Amino acid sequence: MGTRSTIALEFADGTVEQVYCHWDGYLDHNGRILLQHYSDPFKLRELIDLGDMSSLAENIGTQHPFSKAPQGECTFYLRDRKESGCGAKRFKDFEDYKANHQYEEYEYILRACGDKAVWFVADHNSTYVPLAEALAKETA
Repeated sequence: MGTRSTIALEFADGTVEQVYCHWDGYLDHNGRILLQHYSDPFKLRELIDLGDMSSLAENIGTQHPFSKAPQGECTFYLRDRKESGCGAKRFKDFEDYKANHQYEEYEYILRACGDKAVWFVADHNSTYVPLAEALAKETA
């Protein structure tokens, strides 16, 4: 059984894009990978541009057979299984995103906070908290 999550990016113009991830959405897996490997908004944009995914990994990787992902590479429904209708969902701003986004067990969003980007997470429809704090609390 998958622990589903969503991954979103708030752009400089205020718009938001979101993708779905089926496996390992919990904090100590997807949360940790996002914090350690996708805190650069430009790299996250590359990930989101590939749409919904089966699994998140440290590297976006290259196209591969859906059932045989190379170690450490993401698996995408469109790129790796040629499915249609799995592109990113778009929202006009953060309020639109909060009101209309796809709800899953864990919801991750990278937002601009001053001059840096900060990851936030909502766990089972809770309020958004900084991801680094949620991870620290879980491991304490």
